Amino acid sequence: MRRQLISAVLIGALLLTGCGAPTPPGDAGRIDAELVADLAPGDTAAVAQAVNAFAFDLFGEVAADRQNTVTAPLSMTVLLAMLLAGADGDTAAELARVLHLDDRRDVRVGALLRQLSDTDEVTLSVANSLWSGAGVPLEESYLTFLRSTFGATAEQRDLGSAETAEAIDAWASENTNGLIDRIAADLGLPDPAVVLALLNAVYFLGEWKTRFDSDATRPEPFAVAGASPADVPTMRLTGESFGHAQRDGYRMLRLPYGEDGRYGMEIMLPDNGKTLAGMLSTLDAAEWRAATGALTGQPVDLLTLPRFELRWKGEMTEPLRRLGLSDAFVPGRADFRPMSPVAPAVQTVVHKTYIRVDEKGTEAAAVSGGAMAVSSLTGSREFRVDRPFAFSISDRQTGAILFLGSVTDPRG
Repeated sequence: MRRQLISAVLIGALLLTGCGAPTPPGDAGRIDAELVADLAPGDTAAVAQAVNAFAFDLFGEVAADRQNTVTAPLSMTVLLAMLLAGADGDTAAELARVLHLDDRRDVRVGALLRQLSDTDEVTLSVANSLWSGAGVPLEESYLTFLRSTFGATAEQRDLGSAETAEAIDAWASENTNGLIDRIAADLGLPDPAVVLALLNAVYFLGEWKTRFDSDATRPEPFAVAGASPADVPTMRLTGESFGHAQRDGYRMLRLPYGEDGRYGMEIMLPDNGKTLAGMLSTLDAAEWRAATGALTGQPVDLLTLPRFELRWKGEMTEPLRRLGLSDAFVPGRADFRPMSPVAPAVQTVVHKTYIRVDEKGTEAAAVSGGAMAVSSLTGSREFRVDRPFAFSISDRQTGAILFLGSVTDPRG
């Protein structure tokens, strides 16, 4: 089996034209290794648990019973952590609570990114950028933190121009392998009232450790939520062993990527007679962690899984408000003075995702953006994914969830 490509390096050069001194050659787009080198081994695990807690909080706000939903909690966490690094007062306290973090400028997030990308089992890239309006001053300490902790790039451009909007779209496309090629319009750009735009992009490509045979794929019925069963292209594997666990009301099965299986997709399938909504109502970060900890390798006579390709977009402002983030969106109450003396407020937060699951493996991407204006199978050896289900893509080493979603209709 061909092993997957190269691990990620955080992308780009830090361009600070009008925003401070230029980055020395060779230092651009890298997380500062010395900044995170002295962290304790448990630090990345702790911040991974924070990512997972936020993952289920956010997913609970945006998931719909009868609609496909795909989120990338790592992407949203990094975007909001970049906002948190530029916040103060009650605004910082709210952001920290929503993210389950303690510090305003938490270098453990950068350490997690470094550890996640330290692999040749899958392709994983994370890129971050900040775009400031022409003449908008940025605090040097904030820029330095974004560069050293997140490997972020920064540019000063006219955010009211179509040319800048096209450049932002090109950045999104470049850092998601062309899978998400537009984000500017979703952020309301071009708009001369916008003074700052922050972006995160995550790209993931992994091949199954055990591939499905494309010749075995055939149409099989899938119980589409709220409709009659529909025939969908369904992949099949026979006589393989996978990690799985029987939980209260659902089963989990893990499909590993690469030779060592550090990364994998966890399928969470409600028991017969149970609903996806019922399962999700009891599924949180603690339960997910307990389920993954209970996985044991067992033979599965037959595994079926729909082949699917999904795109999803969500406006995150209201979900974040419901999670307790309010001041950040209110001009006059938002406190982002450590970011810029113009004291901007968040105008909108947008999240766009893509995932394709086929016989070879999984390709997934996400872009998160924010615009700111001034102010185990017991009794059965089959695992038939033939009804709405949930999934996650996670890193076994850190325990961090990269993608979290639910599929109610594999046809998209």
